Amino acid sequence: MHCLPRAAPPVALAVSRPLLLLKLREGHGLVLAQSDTRDRIAPVQLPSPRRGNANAVPWTGKAASDTDDGSRQHDAAESSTRTAALQVKQEEDQARRPARAHHVRSTGEAEHRCSSPPPATRDMAKFIARQIEDLGAEFCYHKFLPSNKHFHPMKFFTSMMNDMATQPNHTYSSFGVNTIGIIRAPRGDGKEAIVLVTPYNSQRVQSNELLSLALGFSVFSLLSRAPWLSKDIVWLSADSQFGEYSAVSAWLNQYHNPAFFSQSLISNTNTERADIMAFRRAGTMAAALIFKVGETRKYGNRDSVTMYAEASNGQMPNLDLLNVVHYLAVHRQGFRVNIATFSSLLSSACLRAIAEIFQTLGSMLRKINPDWKPDIAVPDYMEGAANLASSMYNQALGVPTGSHGAFRDYQVDAVSLEFSPSFHVRNENAKSSFLLRGGRLIEGVVRSVNNLLEKFHQSFFLYFLTAPSKFISVGVYMIPFALLVASLPIVAAALAGGSKSMKMSAEKSIDVSKENSSADILQSKGGSWKWLQAAKVLLVIQLWAVVVSLLPYFITQIPDATPIQSAMVWAVLAIIILIALYVMFGSPYSTGVEWKLLKATMITAISIGLGLMSIINFATAQLGALIVIPMCLFSRPLKAQSGMNFLPHAVLVVSNICLVVLGFPPAVLLIMKGLSKGSWTSDVGDLWVWMEFLWEWSSATYLYLLLVHLPCWLLCIHVLLHPCRQSESKMKQE
Repeated sequence: MHCLPRAAPPVALAVSRPLLLLKLREGHGLVLAQSDTRDRIAPVQLPSPRRGNANAVPWTGKAASDTDDGSRQHDAAESSTRTAALQVKQEEDQARRPARAHHVRSTGEAEHRCSSPPPATRDMAKFIARQIEDLGAEFCYHKFLPSNKHFHPMKFFTSMMNDMATQPNHTYSSFGVNTIGIIRAPRGDGKEAIVLVTPYNSQRVQSNELLSLALGFSVFSLLSRAPWLSKDIVWLSADSQFGEYSAVSAWLNQYHNPAFFSQSLISNTNTERADIMAFRRAGTMAAALIFKVGETRKYGNRDSVTMYAEASNGQMPNLDLLNVVHYLAVHRQGFRVNIATFSSLLSSACLRAIAEIFQTLGSMLRKINPDWKPDIAVPDYMEGAANLASSMYNQALGVPTGSHGAFRDYQVDAVSLEFSPSFHVRNENAKSSFLLRGGRLIEGVVRSVNNLLEKFHQSFFLYFLTAPSKFISVGVYMIPFALLVASLPIVAAALAGGSKSMKMSAEKSIDVSKENSSADILQSKGGSWKWLQAAKVLLVIQLWAVVVSLLPYFITQIPDATPIQSAMVWAVLAIIILIALYVMFGSPYSTGVEWKLLKATMITAISIGLGLMSIINFATAQLGALIVIPMCLFSRPLKAQSGMNFLPHAVLVVSNICLVVLGFPPAVLLIMKGLSKGSWTSDVGDLWVWMEFLWEWSSATYLYLLLVHLPCWLLCIHVLLHPCRQSESKMKQE
């Protein structure tokens, strides 16, 4: 049993009243307003005293509204009013003065030639930076551009950030600006850091995003005066106008891959020198926590927190990090913790019937032996099954469920938390309590990671979540996968042996009195030559699959093409290329390959493909094995004379047809769409949109579907339509 890092009792966040709020006015930028204004949006804590100030007010562990009497509230109101007036006057003076000497740092060179960002982006970033500076912490800016979404074949084998346009120039009218604040640990050596990320859309700031910034600034303000820190704290205010993932991944790319310039370029202007030296870094990232406030949801009378942990290609953070978040959220702060689930399965009548059957069987076993407790409630079973299906689907899809996936690309454990308050946004009392408990939760996670002497490594990295506190480890779910794959080489060997014995019996039936030498010649003709023909067919189909996987690179060059048109062009070109390859190299039927050898070759290829995919993304290999392996094992020519009765033969034919239809990639898309979104309708354009979504995120699932699943499906079609009589007549003629 692995021990979790011990979290010290979190210090309460002082929420002062009256609170200041951020208000974004069109054409006027950011201004400060008094908290008694009716159109308040989100509270922000006043600038705290700098570290080491003897006049700093100690934290009491409770909100000020619960401990102050009437006179203290009056004094606090007067003090806050004076502070607000002083802040407004400082902002007016700042507007009259020239720009400060802090330059915006981008990830590329020649940034001073690009267009300036919109006023809202610039004002928001400057306001956050000013608050960070008032705390005595370091700050810097980071410019970035949206990632390149065009298809490129080498995108799957290189870093995703290599295709990101991170160099703003004169061709771009707008770009994102991240604001970074860094607290140097008073008891550390600067070699490790903890990252806190708060995303917001600078172009259209919502009330919940302002509340997220208020929560992040409150925690950052507390940590700026914490004497117990042994790891640096990095607070990233991510500008999510191009997406949360783009903002975080662009900053991580610059953080881990600094840009170096020649001495001649550096010595040109002082502006470029300042730009190059502006970007600031901390130590190696020990863990990262992404948090934001979502929309108000009704989960009863409790605020909820939703955890998102799936990263690219099925990567997951260390399970200990999720356990720490869940324990602190539930047992310390009273949050309801949720994970992503398939809502369509929660109302499924079929799943409910299965759950009732298991509950009945459990009750019967418990009557036999009271010590046995295998029964499970129907709601718990349905919720666990829906959570398990969602976890497997998100991992198999290979697309991260949040900006935490960018950290896993650099082997940093990260998790995203989405707070869902149960109060109205204008309820100030509930808002203060929410900020207090949310801040305590984030501080507790920071304390837990801060106490670590090394990174998380003791717990699991491969697991499926069935509940926020329950999981299925890789040691459990790899057993059914191993049993499925282990049967493939056995069946392939049996098919090869059966094909050889059939040839030997045919030769003996033609002429029993022939000599052994002629029999050896016939055996050699029917043995190695037939295997080479089957391998040739497999090579041609695999070559076709590679060409089909590269066609989107050329199809995306077509201007103003709709998804339906792109999908139709893709399908037509794939059929034409397949026919051309069969004309050039011969089809499986023209070469006279037996269906047993063709099936054995197909099974060998799919076993190799699933084995390789299990190394890249185990969830994709697991779900792929559940679909492909039954299709491969049950495939049999429709014209084959099996010697069975009519009813078993009809059942075998119907099952083969059903498995082939379900194994077709568009059918797989329809099933996944129905389970995830509850919609069982689809068109041709959805296939293109789905595949485009996979290659945009460099998901290995795209390679599996086109290089492993599609060739196997085509070989199954060839096996089903194989003319068995033709091969037998050729053998008799020989």
